[in-house]
Amino acid sequence: MEFVQVRLLVTDFAACYRFYAEVLGLKPQSGAERGPYEKFSPATGSTGIAIQDRKMMAEVLGELGDTANGHRSLVALRVDDLDAMCARITARGATLIHGPAPMGDRMRVAHLKDPEGNLVELQEWLLLRG
Repeated sequence: MEFVQVRLLVTDFAACYRFYAEVLGLKPQSGAERGPYEKFSPATGSTGIAIQDRKMMAEVLGELGDTANGHRSLVALRVDDLDAMCARITARGATLIHGPAPMGDRMRVAHLKDPEGNLVELQEWLLLRG
C-alpha cells in the first residue's frame, strides 16, 4: 500500500485550482483548470493534494450532495522557511488566519484557508535546523 494523495471535494473548482497552483505554488499534474479533477504536487516528496468537483463524487456517493459545512480537513505542508513562505503567499493573495507562531517547542506554524474553507497549515520543523 502506498499513500498517494489527500483529495478535497470542492464546489468552486476554479477558485481552488488557482489557490493551490498560484497562491501556494504547487505544481498541477495536468493543467485541468476547469476540473473536474486535478492533483497538485510540491517540489519535493511523492504525495500530493488533489481537488475534485463535489458534484462528480455525489454521483457516486449520494450523501455528498448535501451542503458541506464546518472544517472538513486540514492539509499540513512542511516548509523550510515559514516567514519567507508566508511573505510569498500573502503577496499572491493568501490571508493568514494565524501565525507564524510557535506550536510547542518542535515547530512553528501558520494557518490559512483555501476558497472552500479547508484549513492549510504551513509547518517549519525546528528540529531540522540542527
